[in-house]
Parts: sequence; structure tokens; C-alpha cells
Amino acid sequence: MKRFRNFSLIRWLALALIVSALLLLVFQLVVFSRLRSSFATGSVIAGVDVSGLDVDQAADRLTQVYSVPVEMRYGDSAFQVKPATLGFSLNLSSMIAAADQARAALPFWSAFWDYLFNKLPESQEIPIMADIDVNQMRTFLVNEVAARYDQDPEPYSPVVGDVFFTAGKSGMALNVDRSIELISMALESPSERTVNLSVEKSTSARPSIENLKVLLSQIIDVNEFTGVAEIYMLDLQTGQEMQFAYMDGERVTPEIAFTAWSTIKIPIMIEVYRQKDEPMDDETYALLEKMIMLSDNDASDALMKTVMNETLGPLYISDTMQKLGLKNTFLAGMFWPGAPLLREFTTPANSRTDVYLDPDRYNQTTPTEMGSLLYDIYQCAQTGGGTFAAVFPGEITQNECRAMISLLSKDRTGMLIEAGLPDGTQIAHKHGWGNDPVDYVIHTMCDPAIVYTPGGNYILSIYIYDENQIVFDNGNQLFAELSRAIYNYFNIGSF
Repeated sequence: MKRFRNFSLIRWLALALIVSALLLLVFQLVVFSRLRSSFATGSVIAGVDVSGLDVDQAADRLTQVYSVPVEMRYGDSAFQVKPATLGFSLNLSSMIAAADQARAALPFWSAFWDYLFNKLPESQEIPIMADIDVNQMRTFLVNEVAARYDQDPEPYSPVVGDVFFTAGKSGMALNVDRSIELISMALESPSERTVNLSVEKSTSARPSIENLKVLLSQIIDVNEFTGVAEIYMLDLQTGQEMQFAYMDGERVTPEIAFTAWSTIKIPIMIEVYRQKDEPMDDETYALLEKMIMLSDNDASDALMKTVMNETLGPLYISDTMQKLGLKNTFLAGMFWPGAPLLREFTTPANSRTDVYLDPDRYNQTTPTEMGSLLYDIYQCAQTGGGTFAAVFPGEITQNECRAMISLLSKDRTGMLIEAGLPDGTQIAHKHGWGNDPVDYVIHTMCDPAIVYTPGGNYILSIYIYDENQIVFDNGNQLFAELSRAIYNYFNIGSF
């Protein structure tokens, strides 16, 4: 009887253990089933932790996170923009489906076995899936951001009564393409939703040609010059030209006929090199040096007599100028006193009735034409091409043009255009002035030049005239200030 009782107790204990085990198993199955309907610990969708969340909950969290506005900063300004405004749309269904598929991929019973032994499933990470309408974002940035916050630079402006320009003010401009990249990264981030927009500083624009003309007018007025001044400038980098003529406080039409004085020796030099073959003989070169460096008239006459024609040399020069397209530049006689006038020249410039300066019948030019002639030399020296090569093929070489510039660089007087340049500035030019043979005073001063500067090379041709008299020191000061103003125009920021 006692043995029977003991057996029954053991049986009942065993049965109880089995039932308990079964109940525990069922309980764990229920718990696991519930857990399996949710995302496992460590599950991440689009950078958002969705551990323990079911599909609907995960979708809600993702929507909430990626609906947070993006904060944009433009300089000191900050504002928030909704993702939808920027063309952002989250591909929620695709991401949830991908995550759910990864969750359900592991067989139920093997997953349950791992669960019983506390072996957690590998975490799943689903990358963001979203669409961004770049065109919509660009439109917003251009029309709403750039239009509101961009600032145009303030240009340099002329200083009244001086040779300088006031400093401008830099501007701000949105770099749209780079900003699109930065915003796109913020839209696709669950936490880094602040963007410092890419903004570029724009430097002050160089003064316009009109600004320069205003400054030149002011300089002439301050110097109380009441005659006629004409200036030609050519930017050798861009090809931009300036023609400026000023008389009695008013601008007038350029291309005025001036007495050329010694600037006509530039055409003489060109004709000598056209006529002579390389290498230049020593005697001829010595005459060229005297003509350019010392402005020697006898040397000029000797060159025309020996290289061109005993009596008609000046007309050779005039003919060459005509072939080069210069209608207002001519030499009609030798320099020696009493030399006969070989021809009467009527030109568009000396036929004007609005401005007439009574130019010398023997030699005339305009600032523009003399500047153009220097450009022909410069272009030939740089490339071997240009007008010389087109009009006189093979007659004026690149080496000869370089020799011309070298000669013009030896005209070092420290006056006129050169007086307005910083020490050490390279200049190739030919100055000109003289006492009128009738009243023995200076009426015309002139100086065409090639100027080489850090801010760019340029042609500058300045001619001034006063029917009464030009006091040399006053005229020289005017030249220096006009020259410095134009140097400053090319070298903004260096002063």
C-alpha cells in the first residue's frame, strides 16, 4: 500500500512538471508570436530605430521623423522649410515591405528555438528610400531664398577730385547647386536637419567705363583745364575700348584732329622696319635710337631720306598709314625748317566743323589712330599676326615688332603718362610737344603708350590742346593724374 502511494506521488509530480512545461511552452509561443509580429531589437529603417514596433507603428514613427522641417541658415538668417516644399517624398511602403520581408525570412521554429535560448536574431537595417524633386528644390532656392537674401556687390566709384576709386562692397550669392547637395543630405537624415547653405562672396565689380569717364572728367575740371582733351584706351586682355573727348566742361565726339608733333615718329619707325630687311644695320639703328630716345628731328629726316626717298619720304609714311586703315594720320613734309609741304591732306578729322584745333598741315593724327597703331605693334610682337601681317605679309616680322617696343621703352623722360605710373612700371611710348612756330608757346601735348601693369596691359593715348597756351608743368600734372587714374582702374585693390 505504501509503495502504491509513493508511485502515485511521483507520477503526479511528473505529470505536473509535464503540464507546467507544456504551459510554459505555450506561453513562450504566445510571447514569441507577439514578438515576431514586431520588429526585432536593433531593427533600423532609414536610420530610425523601430525595435519592438509593428508595421503600423514603424510607419508612423518614420513619417513623424521625416516630416520634421529642415532648418536652413543663410548667413545670420535662419528659417524652416517643410520637406514637401523641397520636393521630398518618403517611399514608406517600400521600406516597410523590405523590413517586414527581412523579419519574416527566418523559419518560425528555428527562430523560436533561438528565442528559447535567448539568442537574438540579427538586427536588420533598411536604407532610406525617398524621392527628391531637384527641379522643385531649385525653383524654391532661386525664387524664395536667393531672391530674398542675395546681395549684389557695390561697385567701386570715382572719388571726386582725386585719381582713385572708393572701395566697393562685396556681395553674397547663393550657390544653388552645392546647397541642393547639402539640403538633400539633410532631408535624408533622421537627425541632422540643419543646413548651412552654401553662400559665396562676390567681389566688388571693377568700375565701368562710364565710371572711368566720370573720374577723368572730374580730374580735368579740378585741374581747371579749359582746352580740349581726348583720351583713347584699349584693354589688351579683353579688347574693350574707351574713346573720351572733353571740351569746356562737356563731352564731345572723339576723333579730333591734333598736331602729331613727335608722336608721328612712331609711323616713321614702322616704315623703316617695313623697308629694311633683318638684321638692322648699325647706322640705321643708331638713327632710330636718336629719333625715339632723343626725339631728334635730324635723325628722323635722315631716316626718311636714306631708307625711303630723298624728297618724298614723308609721303611713303602717309601711304603706309592709309594702307593700315588710318585715315587721319599723315606726314606731309620733312622736319627741317622751311621744308616744302609735299601734299595737302584732307581727312575726316580735320574736316570737322564742331571741333577744330587748327592742326599743323605737315603732320596730324588722332588719339584713337595712334593708339590703334601701337596695338598693331603690340599684337605683332605678341603673336606675329595682326594688321601688319595682313596688310604687309612678310615685310614686318615679329622680331622687328619686338624691337620697336624695345625702342619705345627707351623713351624715359619721367613725364606725361610716365609721370603717373608707379616706379618700375614698364612703358613703351613716344611723347610729343613743341612751341608753336607762330607764337612760340605750347598749344599741344601728346603721349601714346603701351603700359604693362600687374592688373593688365593697356594702350593709352592722351592728347590735349589749348588755343591760348599750355604751361608745361600744368599740362604735365594733368597727364600724370589722368594716367594714374587709368592705372588705378586696371589695378583695383592694389592701392
